[in-house]
Amino acid sequence: MKNSEIGHDEAGTFWHIHFYMFQLADKYMLKTNKEKLPIISVQGAVSPPTMRGPRIDVEGRVHYFPGTGGITYNAKIGDPCCGWAADHLEPGVSSKSSDDLINRAYNTYSCIGNEAKIISGDAKGALGIVVGKHGGIEHLMIHFDDKTLEKLSIEDKILVKSQGQGMELIDYPDIMLRSMSPALLEKMNITEENGALKIGVAAIAPASIMGSGIGMLPSASGDYDITLFDRKIAEANGLMDLRFGDIVALVDADTRYGRTFVTGAVTIGVIVHSDCVVSGHGPGVTTLMSACDNKIIPFIDRNANLKNFFL
Repeated sequence: MKNSEIGHDEAGTFWHIHFYMFQLADKYMLKTNKEKLPIISVQGAVSPPTMRGPRIDVEGRVHYFPGTGGITYNAKIGDPCCGWAADHLEPGVSSKSSDDLINRAYNTYSCIGNEAKIISGDAKGALGIVVGKHGGIEHLMIHFDDKTLEKLSIEDKILVKSQGQGMELIDYPDIMLRSMSPALLEKMNITEENGALKIGVAAIAPASIMGSGIGMLPSASGDYDITLFDRKIAEANGLMDLRFGDIVALVDADTRYGRTFVTGAVTIGVIVHSDCVVSGHGPGVTTLMSACDNKIIPFIDRNANLKNFFL
């Protein structure tokens, strides 16, 4: 529509909206070293489910639940991560390399939001996005659409255009980025305030309930778990409503290098696997950002989920 075709009030509103959107775009633009980040291919394959034995819950009951590995057809980013008849369920496609050194590169260099491509089998050529890293089993989780999932088979090869490790925030050197792709950073709800970053998250959890993975190095791969066995804390913080792909904040959690408790530290991460029945375990969080001294200020934004960012 040309400006001459709208009335004075409409034209004013038109330009006001466009000026406001321009301001928003400028406000959210953080300076990074993106132009220095290489884009490197790393490769894995669809990983089969494995079973180490039954799961014993905190009450001593035995469960034969499915969990890690394979192609999960009905659990994807945006879906609830709690309440499944499963343990450590991984959404979408679980993948890894059978060679340990190659898999370390595949898992570490891949970043949340990177493009993934099927390069063998009936689904060859289909594109997806990296949505999680799972420590211990060392899986990389990738989202593909339903049509692609139906064509995939175990051991089909996947190539990821990895980019993001080594990314820095030029104006915020104390905030460490881990497994954050430039594409994800640009889509997150972030504003600047008094030398800190305000970041929209779907939920906020206290570091006091963080479990499996605490103390482990490095934070550039894997995850660590939000335990939900204290239902009062879990329900008070809305943690029973967590979804795969939710961006979350862990308050008093320092995961710049390892994973530990530090008052005033905040970690921003993404939910990568389901809740669990085993003591000390729960929904997994892969680190995206971490800083001490209140450099990160989280606020609730229920739209903070990978599904809303990328699909």
